[in-house]
Amino acid sequence: QVQLAESGGGSVQAGGSLRLSCRASGGTESSGCMGWFRQVPGKEREAVAMIDGAGGISYLDSVKGRFTISQDSSKNAVYLQMNSLQVEDTGMYYCATGSPWRHGFYCGVPVAALGMDYWGKGTQVTISP
Repeated sequence: QVQLAESGGGSVQAGGSLRLSCRASGGTESSGCMGWFRQVPGKEREAVAMIDGAGGISYLDSVKGRFTISQDSSKNAVYLQMNSLQVEDTGMYYCATGSPWRHGFYCGVPVAALGMDYWGKGTQVTISP
């Protein structure tokens, strides 16, 4: 039903920028809770930036001041502008949406990956020193 597709990942040097895009299709945009997660091998998938149905935004502490999440409801899209990238930002980035409160979570960072219902396949972000 609901499908999410990410794009915009790539390899850049530390200090560079990337803009990730996520397009929702194949279904209705429900809860309005959307966000970006990232995962590295051996580590739990973590929320990076979230935007709720009222436009409320929250970020992982380590990306505050560097990342900006935004959405365009008319295009069923959500974006993540990433500036001043650091090596530790490396990972697979996933777009997700759902109703986290139904799983015992809020729509905001931190929120467990288990709180989300629909996922994109991910886009790799690699930052070199």
